[in-house]
Amino acid sequence: MSIKKLYGFLLSLFLILFILAEIRGQADISMVTHWYNRAGYNPAFIARTDYAYFFTNVRQQWFGVEGAPRVFNIQASEYIHNLRSAFGLSLISDRIGAAHVMNPMLTYAFRFGNEENWSLALGLSGGIYYRSVNGSLYEAEVINDPSVNYNTEKITRPDANAGIEFQSKWFIIGLSSTHLFSISKQADTYLNSNHRYGYLIYKNNNLESFYYRIGLQVVNRNNLTVYEGNVFVRMKHATGLMKGPREILDFGLTVRSTRQMSFMIGILVTPNLRLGYAYDHSFIKGYSRNGTHEIMLEFRLLNRAASTRFQCGIAKPWYQ
Repeated sequence: MSIKKLYGFLLSLFLILFILAEIRGQADISMVTHWYNRAGYNPAFIARTDYAYFFTNVRQQWFGVEGAPRVFNIQASEYIHNLRSAFGLSLISDRIGAAHVMNPMLTYAFRFGNEENWSLALGLSGGIYYRSVNGSLYEAEVINDPSVNYNTEKITRPDANAGIEFQSKWFIIGLSSTHLFSISKQADTYLNSNHRYGYLIYKNNNLESFYYRIGLQVVNRNNLTVYEGNVFVRMKHATGLMKGPREILDFGLTVRSTRQMSFMIGILVTPNLRLGYAYDHSFIKGYSRNGTHEIMLEFRLLNRAASTRFQCGIAKPWYQ
């Protein structure tokens, strides 16, 4: 298959997903900083060459509300050039009210293509989905209500995600599906429903003073669909050296169809260490007074099989 046919095929899949999805989004179903690390919903993302990557973020939703959601996410991955494969692991802890979720996963991705012009990665994650509900934390209007279960209930189930991601010099196109064992099943107290993701990102790193990216994503689960747009700009400092400009500071803005807007800022402490913060604001009546905060840390280590130009001190741009 030629590169033009492959590009057209992936773009067609994205447009079909976009058109067929129902516009009934009422809740956010992804973290703000997913634009920086898509491995949480597309395992193909970890097929990034030249470095070992470490990523973690913490999200405190509806700040000031008792029992509000709190999410902790940590991921690590490395690409093995001889195998054209990437291996990774992740752990997500999600707590809201009386419910607590733990989701450890192992991830594999295979990458092929013309590295200078395009690449295509296929990814698969497998692990377990553990969820517990502590009934003793319920506050029923009627004391000792017989319809309320005050015991602690737990369940552990297998979990899997799959995805594909195509990259060219200017575009990134991705399709993925999470919680594959929940396909065709209705969500209940313990089951996390199957999600479908599609995204298209335009990127431009040719400018000396800044890098920018514009993205569109659609997410669907059951009868809920959320549309999200993102603009991201990273400022550079011209060094005048052979290794090129140094990335120093970035800003991002995200708007969702769920009447939410997010602001992001990041600082590159070193070429390989980045700290970020995101604030998520809801325009839904009753939630506007309780903002959501995220703190993010990213770190990468150059691997021994990295391209010669990176071994010589040229830092590879983040978020390819």
